[in-house]
Amino acid sequence: MDMVIFIASLVKMSIAVSVVMGLATLLTWVERKQSAVMQDRLGANRADIFGIRIIGLFQPIADAIKMITKEDFVPPFANKWLHTLAPVISFAPVLMVFAVIPFGPPIEVAGHTITMQIADINIGLLYVFAFGGLAIYGAVIAGWSSNNKYTLIAAVRASAQMISYEVCLGLSLIGAIMIYGTLDMTTMIQQQSGYWFGWIPRWGLLMQPLGALLFLPAAIAENKRVPFDLPECESEILGYFTEYSGLRSGMFMFAEFIEIVFVSALFSVIFLGGWQVPYLTWEGFSFPWGGTIYLNIWLVKALEFGSLFFKIAVMIYFCILVRWTLPRFRYDQLMKLGWKYLLPLAIVNLLITGIVLVVLG
Repeated sequence: MDMVIFIASLVKMSIAVSVVMGLATLLTWVERKQSAVMQDRLGANRADIFGIRIIGLFQPIADAIKMITKEDFVPPFANKWLHTLAPVISFAPVLMVFAVIPFGPPIEVAGHTITMQIADINIGLLYVFAFGGLAIYGAVIAGWSSNNKYTLIAAVRASAQMISYEVCLGLSLIGAIMIYGTLDMTTMIQQQSGYWFGWIPRWGLLMQPLGALLFLPAAIAENKRVPFDLPECESEILGYFTEYSGLRSGMFMFAEFIEIVFVSALFSVIFLGGWQVPYLTWEGFSFPWGGTIYLNIWLVKALEFGSLFFKIAVMIYFCILVRWTLPRFRYDQLMKLGWKYLLPLAIVNLLITGIVLVVLG
């Protein structure tokens, strides 16, 4: 393997893991702060370093210290081996799916074209489905291995919810696959580079509006977030990780925040044009009504990187906004929404997409 490619792969892996873990850590503060703003409170702002608080940004550090130093208790009648393994099974697959997410356009380094993906494979979306569905095993194993009837009920809820909404999640993306004609994430972004009528960006959100509308609730349900948090039920203390404490409990929580980042990144790549910036070319901004603003190529690349991260940030804000806006569904309501409404709409979306593709050739 060429040394440049090898070093670039290590650098990309390090940067991706650092960025994702950093965003997930920051989200532990963002969620509390956003809920405080919505409820007219100050929020988490007590942690300080030498009296400096910076609107509570040191709170995640305090939480990490508390989590690491807290007693790691294992119930005496639990299956200790599986009880220890469950958080890892929940955490690892969520981190692995970021391997195929393109975080920016390809760049040239020492005569080599470096893609901004850890794994540049042409079945990226299939990889996401394969590894993304593994995290549910961690929840099921955690609920069963704790030897607690209530955690087992939560684990059964989690598995049923995953089965119900995984179908809709997959079908909502098949329409996009039909439009783009590929499973490769980078190619999907490139397919969104054109314009309708010379000025409307041809993003997936406009080509698959119903698919995008179905993807969001299905993805939030897969993430077990409010209003679909029946497997956790924090207010009732009935989650599948009730018998966990310390760092292992933190791994379940951290996996949830990483999933928020991943859902936001996947939606941005498939439906929001990825790193595409309207009217931005490799030379600079070229407007359809006339006029060009020439930019340095590295400034263009920086704008494209910034565009993707801005879209991810907006989607993260939306997911947390939903968390503190809607009440939790009853379990029968959750199942009815998945099977009676979202699934038929996803099938209708596929039919409409197929008809449009046939009519337009």
